[in-house]
Amino acid sequence: MKYDLHIHSKYSSDGYCDPRVLVKTAIKKKLSGIAVTDHNTIKGGLKTIKYQNNDFQVIVGSEINTDRGEVIGLFLTEEIKSNTFIDVTEEIKEQNGLVIIPHPFDEIRGNGINLQKKDVKSVDFVEVFNSRCLLQKYNDKAREFAVANNLKFTAGSDAHFANEIGKAGIITPEEDLRESFSKGNMTIFGNKSNLIYLGLTKVLKIWRKANSG
Repeated sequence: MKYDLHIHSKYSSDGYCDPRVLVKTAIKKKLSGIAVTDHNTIKGGLKTIKYQNNDFQVIVGSEINTDRGEVIGLFLTEEIKSNTFIDVTEEIKEQNGLVIIPHPFDEIRGNGINLQKKDVKSVDFVEVFNSRCLLQKYNDKAREFAVANNLKFTAGSDAHFANEIGKAGIITPEEDLRESFSKGNMTIFGNKSNLIYLGLTKVLKIWRKANSG
């Protein structure tokens, strides 16, 4: 079973793909499922889950901005309303969701998080490979932090465009993804995205902001 656990749809301000395209592309790339983690909303995940079937799973999630950086919640059923790290993680857990810290040490994009020892109790997983981390040392530091604090690993492409889907994720023998998360029975795979997609993301975000009125 192969999953990309960090994907954005057009419901992110800097995402491009329609939910149907996300699923069609993921299936073409032989993925077993995806997590749709749009910025500050579960709308994309709720739209995408309509296209799941017995052979393909969609996980509803969101990548939430907090006062300390970004946090991903998976298996969400309601929007996260808070914006502080502690409150956001508590809201995720109240929904029986999982707390993932994405790209925590990415200094170039500046959207990591200020992780501290006291945060460990609030975190379930650390994203130890993100395809959009331009320097491998940022992924390496994430892995080192996870190991040092006995936290489980996850990974995702951070795709904002169709060609990025499936660039990174997890492989597990478990058919029940929840069971796989619980056991930590998974391996990480990943390749870097092309730098051009990061540039296109910025252009798309600027264009949408300029035309939002």
